[in-house]
Amino acid sequence: MLHGQAPETMGLNQDFPISMEMQLLGGDGQHERHTANLCTPGTNFILDGKLFTQHCIDSNSKTYPGDQWVHAEALVLGDSLIKHIVEGDTVLTYEKPQIGGGNVIHYDSKVKKDGQLLDKGYISLQSESHPVEFRKVALFDLSPYMHKPKQLAAILRQLQIRK
Repeated sequence: MLHGQAPETMGLNQDFPISMEMQLLGGDGQHERHTANLCTPGTNFILDGKLFTQHCIDSNSKTYPGDQWVHAEALVLGDSLIKHIVEGDTVLTYEKPQIGGGNVIHYDSKVKKDGQLLDKGYISLQSESHPVEFRKVALFDLSPYMHKPKQLAAILRQLQIRK
């Protein structure tokens, strides 16, 4: 989960944190199943200039069946831009993550302020129904470059993020 809700603001009976969820899914070897999709419990976002309010959207990644390591990245630039990247290729890009929509119950209405842009939050790693293994987890703080586009672009090139 990206831009996840602070744990101390969740109600005892709240079913899911307000967040942008980057789904990491494996294939079964028979059916197409994209990875790095986006699900939006209690959130919305802008896609192609329009407010997107559906709960989930598929990325354009290929399917990765069986047991194999897959390199996945999330580029999160505050409340402006988010990219899901798989094996170096950007598979989903969206903007202006914000509180809104459904798919979260028993939340505190003081916390769920629809329309409020998400510019920070928690990162959570989870498995809902199947085991998952993480070989390596790395975080890079890009906030010092938020208002320095040339330096940010240079850093992203060093990290080898493709369009």
